[in-house]
Amino acid sequence: MKKKHSFLYMAMIGFGLSLLFVTAGLCAEAYEEAFKKAYPQIPFDSMRPTPVRGLYEVSKGGDIIYFFEEKGLLFVGEIIDGRGRNLTEDRKSEMLVANVRKIPLDKAIRIGNGKQTVIEFTDPDCPYCRRAASYLESRKDLTRYVFFFPLPSNRDAENKIKHIFCSPDRAKAYEEAMKGKLDTQKYTVCKKQEATELLNAHKQIGGQIGVSGTPMFIINGKDLVIGANFPAIEAALNVDDEKVRPSDKQKDATQQKGDTPDKKAGEPEKRAPDGT
Repeated sequence: MKKKHSFLYMAMIGFGLSLLFVTAGLCAEAYEEAFKKAYPQIPFDSMRPTPVRGLYEVSKGGDIIYFFEEKGLLFVGEIIDGRGRNLTEDRKSEMLVANVRKIPLDKAIRIGNGKQTVIEFTDPDCPYCRRAASYLESRKDLTRYVFFFPLPSNRDAENKIKHIFCSPDRAKAYEEAMKGKLDTQKYTVCKKQEATELLNAHKQIGGQIGVSGTPMFIINGKDLVIGANFPAIEAALNVDDEKVRPSDKQKDATQQKGDTPDKKAGEPEKRAPDGT
C-alpha cells in the first residue's frame, strides 16, 4: 500500500510539472498566436516583450514594428525613454550586430590582412563613403570586407560596382572608384550575369541585416558605426585620438559642413521612406 501511494504521489508531481511546462510554453507563444490571427498577412522573424506592458516588438530583417495585444493594434514608430535614449534604434543596432555571423564574407571584397576586422556597406558614389574609405585605406592593421549597397539616387553606382566585380583586381578597382577615378574616365560597363548576381547578393545581404544607408561599418564583430563618424570608428578600433592630427579632423569637418549644410557631419546617405 505504501508503494502504491508513493507511485501516485510521484505521478501527480510529474503531471503537475508537465502541465507547468506546457502552460509556460503556451504563455510564451500566446502573443505570437494573437499577432498571427490579427495580421496573417504580415510575416515576421521574431517577437518579444518590450518595456511597455502589453506591447510586443515584431521584427523582420532589420525592421521593427510594435503590436499591442489587448487591442490588436499595430504601432509604427520609435520608443524613447525619459533620458532621450532611442530604445528602438538601440534594438535595431543590437539585431544588426547579432546578424554579423550570418554574413557570407566569401561574397565580399577582401582588403588587407590586419588583426582588426571591418565589415563595410558602401556606395561608390556616396561622398561620406569615400571619406571613410580614404581613412580606412591609411590603416594597415585591418582586414576589410566590403559589401556594396547602392542607393537608387546614385544612378551610376550600380554600373561602377559591376565594373569592379568584373575587374581582375577587385580591391584595386574598388579603391579607384572610391577615389573618384571612375567619375571622369570612361570605363567598361560589365554585362556579365555573375556581376549582376553578385550585386543582387550584396543588396540582399544588406537588406536582410537591416542596412538602410551608407556608409555603415561593423567593427571587430561588435561595434556598429553608421555614417562617416570618425571618432566612433577610431574608438571602435582603439585608436588614440592623439594619433589623428587635429588639422585633418578640422579640415574634414569643414568639408562635410560645406558639402551638405542640411546634414550633420558624417551622416549616412539613406534610402527614401518608400525604399527607393
